[in-house]
Amino acid sequence: MPGIVDITPFVFTRDLAASCEFFESLGFAPGLVQPDLGYAYCTGHGHALRVLQVSPEAEIGEQMIYLDVDDIDAFYDELRPVLDDMPEARVRPPFNQDYGQREFHVKDPDNCLLLFGSRIMRATDIPGQRRN
Repeated sequence: MPGIVDITPFVFTRDLAASCEFFESLGFAPGLVQPDLGYAYCTGHGHALRVLQVSPEAEIGEQMIYLDVDDIDAFYDELRPVLDDMPEARVRPPFNQDYGQREFHVKDPDNCLLLFGSRIMRATDIPGQRRN
């Protein structure tokens, strides 16, 4: 049976060049950029993002992407020089969530929330969770 090869999120933007620069700073290099179509395909960390420019009048709405990483603190430290240059309101440093994840958050220029996270405990270790 044919299967799904990958899942690639779309990120909407009003400024294609600024978004490509932002995602490149996080390790997603724009491999295919078509400014006339308002489209870019950015790859990095073994995955990809599709960036799509919308009209200035378009309502983008809330966007969120969860990126699972193997070592959240090491990944944050690797990106820290870039993150330290961003406005403080766009970056939330690593913290532990009640649902067993350690995360840090970054907002792109169009307020898409990127949630980077690593598991710090199994779901069954969280109080109130059932074992299957």
